[in-house]
Amino acid sequence: MISKERQQLTYLFSRLSGVGLVLGTLLFAFSLTPSLLPRPLVAQGVVSGLSFTAGYALGVAFHWMWAYLHIPEPNARIERQIKRVAAVACAIIAGLFLWQAAEWQNSIRTLMAMAPANETRPFSIALIALVLFVFMLFIAYLFKRTFRLLSRKMAHFLPRRVAYVLGTIAAIALFWSVLEGVIFSLALQAADRSYQQVDELIQDDISPPNDPLKPGSAESMISWEALGSRGRRFVTRGPSGEEIGQFTGEKAPDPVRVYVGLSAAETPQERAQLALEELIRVGGFERSVLVLATPTGRGWVPPAAQDTVEYLQRGDIATIAAQYSYLPSHLSLIAEGEYGVENARALFTTVYDYWTSLPSDERPRLYLFGLSLGALNSDLSFDFYDIIEDPFHGALWSGPPFRSETWRAVTQDRDKGSPAWLPTFRDGAVVRFMNQYQELSAPETQWGDFRIAFLQYASDPITFFEPAAFWREPDWMREPRGPDVSPDLRWYPVVTMLQLLADLATGTAPPGFGHEIAAEDYIDAWAALVEPEGWNETELARLRAHFIQAREEHQAK
Repeated sequence: MISKERQQLTYLFSRLSGVGLVLGTLLFAFSLTPSLLPRPLVAQGVVSGLSFTAGYALGVAFHWMWAYLHIPEPNARIERQIKRVAAVACAIIAGLFLWQAAEWQNSIRTLMAMAPANETRPFSIALIALVLFVFMLFIAYLFKRTFRLLSRKMAHFLPRRVAYVLGTIAAIALFWSVLEGVIFSLALQAADRSYQQVDELIQDDISPPNDPLKPGSAESMISWEALGSRGRRFVTRGPSGEEIGQFTGEKAPDPVRVYVGLSAAETPQERAQLALEELIRVGGFERSVLVLATPTGRGWVPPAAQDTVEYLQRGDIATIAAQYSYLPSHLSLIAEGEYGVENARALFTTVYDYWTSLPSDERPRLYLFGLSLGALNSDLSFDFYDIIEDPFHGALWSGPPFRSETWRAVTQDRDKGSPAWLPTFRDGAVVRFMNQYQELSAPETQWGDFRIAFLQYASDPITFFEPAAFWREPDWMREPRGPDVSPDLRWYPVVTMLQLLADLATGTAPPGFGHEIAAEDYIDAWAALVEPEGWNETELARLRAHFIQAREEHQAK
């Protein structure tokens, strides 16, 4: 029995590509090195498994090309010996890198002031990678059988080589249609229904407001149910005028917040018009500053951004936002990208048209805001040619996704000598960048009346992911690097792109790193962009300390 099992294992091993195993092991080892964020166990196993599979596939393709060119190969006995030596070398390399993996991950955690991970779990990582590799081999086997079946059928009435080509194309089309048209679509539909049900839930800890000037109240044009889960929290959980006044030492009004949920009306235009009418009803245009906030995928407006600007404005501010999806940002970006843009454009156009109809000396200063997918859709919500005669005052876009058009264009055309992770563009006359270490300051250049600010961290994979990392080193990895990026990070073909993809989907970081924008950085960004009156550096430092303390108390609960 043992002899038979050994023979089966020997046969299976002999069927594997030696070159594929070597390249796969190298990519597997590289996948264990650090990237931008610490990776959870399962994510690391998946990245390592995909890296091994990609290396193996490259090795198989290389061997196929070698044979296709009729280059002499070693005989069977020598090939078996080479494969055994390669297997031993692969095991040693994989073991060494697995042993070092925990230290690499902890180097990122130390950089971000996170507690080190106590367990290395190299065997768990290897097991997950192995299971994934076997699964991918099974998929490749099914593809091969499908390709051969289709090719044989076509060979009855077509030349053999033509049949092979068409069979390959047909097999790819069939597998892609099953993956994208069936599995992916059903999964997204299920996710959309699930998140919609969650969004419609009424939280037990939140009650409709009694204040008639609050959306969701009995007098409001937007019902409590139509606000949605995120909207109900947005209109009720912000700082009150009393709380702001206690901090500033002077009387402050309640900030105005208007939000319209996805179920409030059928079309983006109808929701935008409803939001505008509610904003007019509650006196939003009577405030000094009006912020048009584009939420993330599920309709979330980050409190760290919203609360801080309301404190800076001493309550003299109104904010309007509209939901456009039930899905999280990364799913909404894939499934409903155009719909998010359509919704953002409808709200901007509706608000902007009304704003421009008001006398210039009687209307609030208008700013745009968006985090992550909200930044992307906010960027696409207007055309510079449409606003050039009467521009709004500025925009703050935090954690902009790599797909953001303005961000990408400005970063590519940055001033010579400035790094990709914190560019300077035309001396900062219109567009400026900041992170947790450098504010929106360019003392030699005056910031004009129209201002665009990007708040980003060099360790944010949503901002710095790029598919081109598959074959070339990204600019932001070159020296000098961002201070929150591990010095052990290296670029490897294929692997780095998979690592960044895992960081984007599952990476975690404390506030002030990655995609977690800290309240104190929002304070500095809003203060430079809006320039609220009555704040000096001492008072700004006190406000930062106030929000840091609030965050620490919340984390301690």
